[in-house]
Amino acid sequence: MGGGSGRARGGGRAIIIGCLGVVLLAASIVVAVTIGPAGLSPADVLASIGAHLGMGEPTLSRLDDAIVWELRMPRVLTAAVVGAGLALCGAVMQAVTRNPLADPYLLGLSSGASVGAVLVIVLGVGLLLPLAAFAGALAALLATLVIAMAASARAGRGARLDPTTTVLAGIAVSSVFGAITSLVIFWSATGDSYREILNWLLGSLAGTDWTSVTISGVALLAVGLPLVASARTLDAFAIGETGAAALGVHVARTRVLLLGGTALLTGALVAVSGSIGFVGLVLPHAVRLVTGPGHRSLLPLSALSGAIFLVWADTGARTLFDPRELPVGILTALVGGPVFAWLLLRGRSAA
Repeated sequence: MGGGSGRARGGGRAIIIGCLGVVLLAASIVVAVTIGPAGLSPADVLASIGAHLGMGEPTLSRLDDAIVWELRMPRVLTAAVVGAGLALCGAVMQAVTRNPLADPYLLGLSSGASVGAVLVIVLGVGLLLPLAAFAGALAALLATLVIAMAASARAGRGARLDPTTTVLAGIAVSSVFGAITSLVIFWSATGDSYREILNWLLGSLAGTDWTSVTISGVALLAVGLPLVASARTLDAFAIGETGAAALGVHVARTRVLLLGGTALLTGALVAVSGSIGFVGLVLPHAVRLVTGPGHRSLLPLSALSGAIFLVWADTGARTLFDPRELPVGILTALVGGPVFAWLLLRGRSAA
């Protein structure tokens, strides 16, 4: 009886936190759009949104409306979607691999996407960058899974994915793809292409548009929602493979599906944002301190916190050093590194 009431209280608290998070995210999006040299107010932003959605008459000048609807709103929404997706992928990967250091780039996805992006930039076909980055991420995932299954087979465990072997295979693939990226940059990149490559590798949301919102949003809905629905399966993974199998989980097949889903989502997000680190690593840990390990609350709240975090990180990246813009990946690393160190120290002291 006590356990049931405790779970009910925990679920009620998660719902309250989630509702507050949704309100905070909506307010963050509106306020973030106002920040900049144009001198816009939240009322201006809401008026522009309403006019474009057919819920009111246009009241802003054409210039101010373009700043809101064509420049800032797509960028802020892309930041929210990318942050939500990366944090969600991080929480899923930490559960599947049972590795607290797992994040969306653990299996070489970022390095594979970087190869694809750098190649098309050097070749002068930057319009294909999202597709090339996505293809590179999937190629890296495939290489990682093939190596991991081959290593497991040679070790006599059959062609199944062992978490530790998969992580090590991801590290190897990441190193090789990273070396290929460096070689291409060293051999071919000059001038504007070098600057564009560096901007992408450091992670940047500059230049995002409604197409970016569509790509990332569709990916989050199509892949992210099934990942959130896998909460009970991820809870089973937390007690180990034997325990999960005893609860009726087909461990090998489920692991491939979940890792494949995170790879698909990460590839789509990286394609529009570049390589943005620490969001998928730090945010699930921070949320876990509040909600506990249950994935029914952890997954959606990680997505919410990731969205809010990246909205403000990108807002800081484009305004703190005005008129120069800092790649948002630098800012997430500057913030995420110390925060993660603090979380580790807090965990040690609590233990």
